[in-house]
Amino acid sequence: MKYNFYAGPAILPHEVIEEAAKAVLDFNGMEFSILEISHRSKEFIAVMDEAVALVKELMHIGDEHEVLFLSGGASSQFYMAPMNILDETEKAAYVDTGTWASKAINDGKLYGHVDVIASSKDKNYNYIPKGYTIDPSYKYVHLTSNNTIFGTQYKSFPETSVPFVCDMSSDIFSRVIDVNKFDLIYAGAQKNMGPAGTTLVIVRKSILGKVSRKIPAMLKYTNHIEAGSMYNTPPVFPVYVSMLTLRWIKKNGGVSGIQKMNEAKAAALYNEIDRNPLFFCPNETEDRSNMNICFLLKDSELEKDFLTKCKEAGCIGLEGHRSVGGFRASTYNAMSMEGIQQLIGVMKEFEKNNG
Repeated sequence: MKYNFYAGPAILPHEVIEEAAKAVLDFNGMEFSILEISHRSKEFIAVMDEAVALVKELMHIGDEHEVLFLSGGASSQFYMAPMNILDETEKAAYVDTGTWASKAINDGKLYGHVDVIASSKDKNYNYIPKGYTIDPSYKYVHLTSNNTIFGTQYKSFPETSVPFVCDMSSDIFSRVIDVNKFDLIYAGAQKNMGPAGTTLVIVRKSILGKVSRKIPAMLKYTNHIEAGSMYNTPPVFPVYVSMLTLRWIKKNGGVSGIQKMNEAKAAALYNEIDRNPLFFCPNETEDRSNMNICFLLKDSELEKDFLTKCKEAGCIGLEGHRSVGGFRASTYNAMSMEGIQQLIGVMKEFEKNNG
């Protein structure tokens, strides 16, 4: 048995993969593959409608927000968001908590004035900044809810009257959030929702249509809203697999049920990291991610040996990002407690042999 701890494209529920595999051969008894059906067919329109409806149901989204499935990856939203909602004379606030937040900052500067109002770069992004002031004159505040590379996560969001834009790529659907606090949420599918290839965008309609610049048709949110995410050919297969995954989340108690499982998995692994004298977590305890658990060996000379033991036990993809080193266990929604316990077993055995 192998356990997939890769950060992304990430683990999917086995039953979702099985259902998707069937659809590759024959979708809905059409005798066509899901890969070749028309996006204008009633069969795929039903898929898109269900995917959108499930997002709204699972996240309790009202009529003031629209749900879109776009192509281009979450990184395309680094520029698409400010292009649509930030005029060149206006200011936006960004919080720098890691690599992806930094990239969003760089793209935001292309379309207006950007202030980095807080950063954790001084400690290699091992904490979430707090206690900063958000001037009410900002057009929006941009946050990255979970930092995949560095293993930190917002446990709560600042209180402000300024609209929030948030990159939730690596923890969307992993915990309950109040969508009403956000004016724009975007997330790549390939962590908790589906395969790489589609990006979920949840946008408050009232923030759109207020910039003076001309926006290319393919980058204009209102065009995609009016066309029901079909302004051009959508990423059919990723949307379909995302729909299947959203069904799986609903079946497993919805987002609140998934959150309980994720909290239990993270607690078990962090408890072992803190207990085991060979390992440590570099991040502030209160800011530790429940999705990407980063940890290191106190003796870095043992890293290769530990990774070998992990692979022998079927725990795959634990290498930390090059900017952090050590190890990263990505414990997305589909990771089982069995997988966590397998990794914990390797850590205990490693302690026995090297302690």
